Amino acid sequence: MTISIDVSGLFTEMIMACSADDPVLKKMLYLYISTYAMRKPDLALLTVNALQKDCAEPDPTIRGLALRSLGSLRVPNLVEYLVGPLRTGLEDESAYVRKTAAMGVLKLYALDPSACVDAGFVDTLRAMVTGDRDAGVVANCLSTLVEIEGGVEGLATKALVYSLLNRIKEFSEYAQCMVIDFVCAYKPENADEVFAFMNLLEDRMSHTNSAIVLATTKLFLHITMEIEQVHQQVYERVKAPLLTLASTASPEVAFAVLSHLKLLVSRAPSLFSLDYKQFYCRYSDPAYVKRVKLSMLAEVADQNNVYEIVTELSEYAADIDVPIARASLHAIGSIALRTEDMGGISERLLGFLDADSPHLVSETLIVAKDLLRRFPERAFDILEAAAAISPNSVTEPAARAALVWMLGEFGHVIPSAPYSLEPMLDDFADEASPEVRLELLAAATKLFLKRPPECQAMLGRVLAAGCEDEHMDVHDRALMYYRLLQHSATDASGVIAAPKDAVVEFASGQSQAARDAIFEEFNSLSVIYNKPAAAFVTSDPADQFGAGGEAGPDEGAMGGGAAEQSAFADNNLLDLDADYGDDAGGTPSGAGAGGGTAYDPIDLLGGFDQPAAPGGQAPAPPLSDPLEDLLGMGGMGAGAPA
Repeated sequence: MTISIDVSGLFTEMIMACSADDPVLKKMLYLYISTYAMRKPDLALLTVNALQKDCAEPDPTIRGLALRSLGSLRVPNLVEYLVGPLRTGLEDESAYVRKTAAMGVLKLYALDPSACVDAGFVDTLRAMVTGDRDAGVVANCLSTLVEIEGGVEGLATKALVYSLLNRIKEFSEYAQCMVIDFVCAYKPENADEVFAFMNLLEDRMSHTNSAIVLATTKLFLHITMEIEQVHQQVYERVKAPLLTLASTASPEVAFAVLSHLKLLVSRAPSLFSLDYKQFYCRYSDPAYVKRVKLSMLAEVADQNNVYEIVTELSEYAADIDVPIARASLHAIGSIALRTEDMGGISERLLGFLDADSPHLVSETLIVAKDLLRRFPERAFDILEAAAAISPNSVTEPAARAALVWMLGEFGHVIPSAPYSLEPMLDDFADEASPEVRLELLAAATKLFLKRPPECQAMLGRVLAAGCEDEHMDVHDRALMYYRLLQHSATDASGVIAAPKDAVVEFASGQSQAARDAIFEEFNSLSVIYNKPAAAFVTSDPADQFGAGGEAGPDEGAMGGGAAEQSAFADNNLLDLDADYGDDAGGTPSGAGAGGGTAYDPIDLLGGFDQPAAPGGQAPAPPLSDPLEDLLGMGGMGAGAPA
């Protein structure tokens, strides 16, 4: 049975052996019967007499074992035989039997809720949760009531909360966590009651069990939410115990504690700024702990400790674990984005462009791109270092895209920008990443608008290659750029190379509402997963294992599957069935960058052969309205293919 072999055929023999007196043998027999009772509901009826008889045994261990097994049969037809033993068990003199009976009530409720309520078990449990002398029985009664009531809101009365807190030290560690979490649902009537709770649970913050410390932390944070001054003091109070646990516990426990500390740091970073050394990585830390610490170091950095933290993070860049090395550079970049005086930090970061490790160079380029968007006034120093990088030496798509973006966006500052970009443009068709190809199209067009004479030939080649690209986004982007240039170089410059304001703040990966929801679910998996419970818990248990019928978060956004996507592709507004000839309204001109000379973008693209219409048909006649041509509607009245 323990190795997944079906032995249900022995059910009759096992029933006959139930009369054995050996407790160990009884336990094995009852385990077998509980496992296969649902497969043999008719034969399971034969075990009821033996189980009821054992429920009256003098030995409380046998009584509790028989009562637990009787409740585990899970056969609806046997509910009537369970009510009597449960009622007797709830009144048993043995705490073990009463604990078992309390959980048996929940099993009965799962089988037949009406039978459980009609028997008066819910009222009995309500009386026991405050009146039973054994803390274990109280904990089981509370757990059963919470499940039956579907939550704690209706149960968390003042009398019950005070009764539980006054006995908090009598409960087991697991039960203490459950009780403290239960108390979180109670809203104190006034500040005096808040302080009474905190004084009563003060010593729980010094407990060696991290679960109790986190549960108490959650309670302190939640009951002081409306008392701002006290709420800030709670952060100071819980900081020391949590930091101690994070540094002394096992790596798994440390990760859980650090994840909760990270949430607190995000809400009060200045409070932890003096303790930044507590988040330094140790050599023995596993990778998942190091990643949390790196993100926390980036959070707590301020003007007083920023250079010490950046120096420490720079050391981590030499880590043999590539993801950790990259995460350290990302953390340095996050700090630089928040620091106005980032001169020294950027110098330290740009120094990694000379590193021998390709992953360090790639990550530095990605971070440097964001720095340029945030601090365009520092462009010269960053671009001077980036311009020395050979594009062919960068292999990662995200890093190549970042380098291409810099060459295109700041081509007027980098003298060698067109010549650095040209080898990549010549290999446009061989570029594997659509992201890089899209960036190459944008960069070539921007450089052409800023330095037309130097870039006309390579722009013509890249637009021609882009219009022949199999990737729909690349194809459409190239066609759009061509039509914009065909319409007006001035308008194209306003769309593609318009001046941009510096980015003041980058969008966070999470909304404030999501972060608040995670804080509300403190001391739960929501903090570990860094997402609200609604994002990974469903009401239907089958959905949690991928059995649900609804589309997932990535699929639902598309809304229609492959058929609709195919239909969209077939009816794309930027299809090649449009007219590629000159507009009837005249020849547009654009201002050159080299001395005010006006350039016709279509004339400058001499190497760009006009793409043929699909199916080898001739292009449609020119349209009088350039907007129609831009939207791919050209030739609709001239027999163009649909």
